[in-house]
Amino acid sequence: MTQHPFGRRAALASGALASGALALLAAPTAWAQGTGARRGLADTTREVNAGTVGMITGGVDGTYIRIAADLAAVLDEGEYLRVLPVIGKGSLQNISDLLYLRGIDLAIVQSDVLAAATRDRLFPGMTQLVQYVAKLYDEEVHVLARRDIERVEDLAGQAVNVDLRGSGTAMTASLIFGSLGIDIRAVHAPQDLALERLRRGEIAALVYVAGKPARLFSGVRAEEGLHLLSLPLAPQLLETYLPAPIEHADYPALIAENSSVQTMAVGAVLAVYAWKAGTERHGKLVRFLERFNQKFPALLQPPRHPKWREVNLTAQVPGWTRFNP
Repeated sequence: MTQHPFGRRAALASGALASGALALLAAPTAWAQGTGARRGLADTTREVNAGTVGMITGGVDGTYIRIAADLAAVLDEGEYLRVLPVIGKGSLQNISDLLYLRGIDLAIVQSDVLAAATRDRLFPGMTQLVQYVAKLYDEEVHVLARRDIERVEDLAGQAVNVDLRGSGTAMTASLIFGSLGIDIRAVHAPQDLALERLRRGEIAALVYVAGKPARLFSGVRAEEGLHLLSLPLAPQLLETYLPAPIEHADYPALIAENSSVQTMAVGAVLAVYAWKAGTERHGKLVRFLERFNQKFPALLQPPRHPKWREVNLTAQVPGWTRFNP
């Protein structure tokens, strides 16, 4: 899908104005009178927006945006339904955008974000307003480090990038290192910049929560001396996260052949704003759900992201309420 250079609102406005211009060429008398042209512009604007649902996702190198792109491609039904993916800044910010940002109806977030936001009392009434459509898949916790860092315990006192403040990665990293009693010096830089800093040896490691294989690591070469660290299967971590291996096939340049790295995984959730039945936005979400269930088999086929094959539409998310019109 080609992006308008000035964003979604400008794209919609330019399309509506183009329709208005066509109306002027076809009926100059009506345009002179004003009434017909205004009605045509209003009708066009209403039609363009009738089937759109906005979905806040993740960064350009993450899995969320690729999952949203798959949904936009497979579920597209013209004016009946159109999914508009929006690049997001992490799970906590995505919840805020879902609650307060105009035009956002859906969000992809980590399953532990609801408990964290509730614990810190970040969004009043959130548990009633934020529900879920489906658990999508599990995301692996990647800890990419310099070669001289052999164990995750070696990161104590070291500079470790944990993504931007408010991101899901920052939230998960804080919980994991806190549970393990490892006091790191957290750095909050965009992940692509952090990877360059890691290559130059300016930081010891970076943490990235994303579904494997993460595109961020696709350009890392074996000769750069970086590797993925294992996380211990500590009981306090297993209360929240699932054990998950990362294999050589996932990252051939980072993991030796016939080897694997043991890490943790957190669920990714397709969350929704719980619009009241009978409202226009609720109707759009019903359309989305109908189309999502009908076209789900197509999401399991190439060239769609391999993480779709992990999705179980009947899976429940503890602590969350399912959106069920």
